[in-house]
Parts: sequence; structure tokens; C-alpha cells
Amino acid sequence: MDRYIDKFISYLEIEKNYSRHTLLNYRIDLIELGSFIAEIPWERVDYPLLRKYLAQLRTKQYRSRTLARKLSSLRSFFRFLHREGLIKNNPALLVMSPRVEKRLPKFLTEEEMTRFIESPCHETWQGRRDRAIFETLYSTGIRVSELVGLDVSGVDLISNMVKVAGKGKKERLVPIGDKAVAAIKDYLDHRKEKSQVFFLNKNGTRLSDRGVRNIIRKYIHAAGLSQNISPHVLRHTFATHLLNRGADLRSVQELLGHVHLSTTQIYTHVTTDRLKKVYNQAHPRA
Repeated sequence: MDRYIDKFISYLEIEKNYSRHTLLNYRIDLIELGSFIAEIPWERVDYPLLRKYLAQLRTKQYRSRTLARKLSSLRSFFRFLHREGLIKNNPALLVMSPRVEKRLPKFLTEEEMTRFIESPCHETWQGRRDRAIFETLYSTGIRVSELVGLDVSGVDLISNMVKVAGKGKKERLVPIGDKAVAAIKDYLDHRKEKSQVFFLNKNGTRLSDRGVRNIIRKYIHAAGLSQNISPHVLRHTFATHLLNRGADLRSVQELLGHVHLSTTQIYTHVTTDRLKKVYNQAHPRA
């Protein structure tokens, strides 16, 4: 049973270039399925058995997004086994995902973002690092996993470009603003370790995703902001502010590293103030 899962995960990693985080989630989902079917071989799994598994999942009160991901893992797995000739029939063909509600992304106003970015103290190298982190996240819109994966060689402070290893190990170039470059130079000039790793923790090693989340949490109260700010909120803020100031959706898609435009369209929401402004400018009887 584990052999089939290992073959599938290897396929996703080598052929599809899925991220480590996605691979881990797929493995967890399939191990959970394997525990449910117990000693039944994958070749004998049929649609009624999968329906019983789905019924059990629904009793666990997963959020619709989590349930949809688990079903996506299940469908991809059986599709792979069928294509590879490891099973005769695909029992997951009729498995449908639940409708996932589309929630508007949380974001900060420009004034809130400025307060947050300027909250770190400049008297320590950690404070300079934290300011550089906030400036970089807001200036580039990159994911926190992409941020902590940065190396010094991938950041061109002369041409204001950053080379990012995105989802599926796909590289892309992202522009970075002058204020972020200035904060980065200030951080690099004051840190003690001469490392190729860009953002370091207190031990002189690469900062982790969790480390960035803890840093953000530390400054939330200082900036007088909501407790529910995550690194992804800064990414939402980046996209929202670009669109509110007239950037086109295709360009924002490229900057965010989205494969599909539909993923970026969640950011086409506009603030009430901008909606009123556009209405007053455009409607002949406004």
C-alpha cells in the first residue's frame, strides 16, 4: 500500500515539480485514506467504498477547502494508478468536490501597511532585518516560503530585481522597489555573519517560515493592527494595492507567480472608497 503512495509522491515531485508543502499534504491525505480501507488492496477499492470514506470525512467537520483538497488528492492518486496500469478501473471518477466558498482576501490599507512596515526598531540588526522583511514582502508580493529561500546571489540591488524559486520550483524574476532596496542594504551592512543566505535567524542560519510568522506577530500589537495578520495578508495587500492603483490583472498574475489567471481574479475586489470614486468619475448622473 505504501509503495503505491511512494510512487505517486515521486511522480508529483519529479514530473510535476510540486512543492514540499504540497507533497506533505498529499501524503498525509493518502495515508489517512489507507488507514480507512485497512487491508483492502488498492486494486479492490471501488466507488461505494470511497463513498463510505467521504461520509466519514464529512463527520470530522473539515472546512470545505480542506475537504476539497483531500478529495483532489484522492482523485489525482487514483488517476495516476489507472494511467500507470496499477489498477484496472478508476473508482474516483464520480467523486465530486464540495463547493468552496470564495472569500474576499484580507488586506491592509496603505496607511496601515506603512505603520506596520515602520514599526521595527533600527537600533539592532534584528530590527533592520525585520524592516527589510516587511519591505520585501510588500514590495514584491512573494510568498513567505519564497522569501526565506532567498540567497544573496538571487537579489540584484543594482537593477532592482529578485530571482524567486516559486511553487513547483519554477523560477521567476520580480521587481523590487527602492525603499525595499534601501532597507535591505541597511540590514546587510549591519548583520554580523557573511552568509550567502539572505535572511538569517539569531543563530546565523536560514530563517524559517515559522520564524517570519513569529516576527510578524511580534509587530502586530506595536502597529495597533488586527491579530489575524499573516504573511499571506501582506501578499494580498500587495496585489490589492496594485490593482487599486490601476495595474492590469495579467501583470499582477505574473508578479504573483500564478499559473492561472482565475487564481488572480480573487483580487479584483475593490475597496468601497475606490468603488465610489470610479462611480463618481464614470457615471454621467453621479
